[in-house]
Amino acid sequence: MASTPLSKFAYQTLQQGKSIAGLAHKELSTKLMELMAPDAVPKTEAIPAELLNELRSSMSALSECDWEDAERGIYPTELLFDAPWLDWASRYPQVWFDLPSTWSRRQQRNVRDLPDDTEPSLYPEYYLQNFHHQTDGYLSDHSAELYDLQVEILFNGTADAMRRRVIAPLKRALRHFSDRAPSSLRILDIATGTGRTLHQIRGALPHAELTGTDLSEAYLRQANRWLNAGKQRLVQLVRANAEQLPLASNSLQGATCVFLFHELPGEARQNVINEAWRVLEPGGVLVIADSVQLADSPQFSTAMENFRRVFHEPYYRDYIADDIDTRLKDAGFIGITAESHFMTRVWSARKPEPTDA
Repeated sequence: MASTPLSKFAYQTLQQGKSIAGLAHKELSTKLMELMAPDAVPKTEAIPAELLNELRSSMSALSECDWEDAERGIYPTELLFDAPWLDWASRYPQVWFDLPSTWSRRQQRNVRDLPDDTEPSLYPEYYLQNFHHQTDGYLSDHSAELYDLQVEILFNGTADAMRRRVIAPLKRALRHFSDRAPSSLRILDIATGTGRTLHQIRGALPHAELTGTDLSEAYLRQANRWLNAGKQRLVQLVRANAEQLPLASNSLQGATCVFLFHELPGEARQNVINEAWRVLEPGGVLVIADSVQLADSPQFSTAMENFRRVFHEPYYRDYIADDIDTRLKDAGFIGITAESHFMTRVWSARKPEPTDA
């Protein structure tokens, strides 16, 4: 789609509409919870007007950055409008039907409400819980079918825009391999979930060989439906623990990891970074996107604390105080950069070559 003032207006209108829809859903669902399950209402801090203005300004800056990256050809403008709207609309009633079970888990402080057929030996202990209080944790098709829509609501329609922040640093770093055919580039998305990040990357790098790993078979099934139903280049999906990737050392040119680290204990975060270093060839790049942290976004500390209180995120407090730069350096990465976009922090780091020593 060619870029025009009208298409930019359409994009801005779409983002505003998604933001209004997300806010309206959260307002209505909170009022319903207060009425029907008052014991489940979390105790949060009031958001002052100044912080609300900062959040709105930051969200607007994210949208502007998203549009400008498309204008510069970092990814196609079509990605700005691309979402499974009809599918999400059909699933939206399920989000409401799912609320009573979520409230019940909150009331009972039950964070281990998982499917009866779950085999614990297949997963690390920290994974076996109801992150976000969501039904079945990450271990059912029902959970996977609702996840993308729930995340869009949570972030007021900015989830894909935040995911796309990994594309510019990824493409910049891949210039290191510009002497190679685009189809020879291998890129891994760690903890790919339902594959939305891979979808964004494929739009920007349509000839690259893409792989996604995740612990959840249900989420990989959903990713396969999203990614491999059309005529675009197939994406390989592999069930794997990000701490022990079933991939050869020095075999990839790029790796991404989006919205995983805040759901890992510190030791696991380091293990994932170490594994990314192992599977990347010298000169390869790792790009991480996750929540902003206290050190880079202290003005959003109240919003971060409320997020932890509203959702079951047992490792979030530790994450927002963690030093990801140091973890990357400890693994051996160099050229570490980081920047923040709305509620997302993006790190880029390169595996050194012998000439860098």
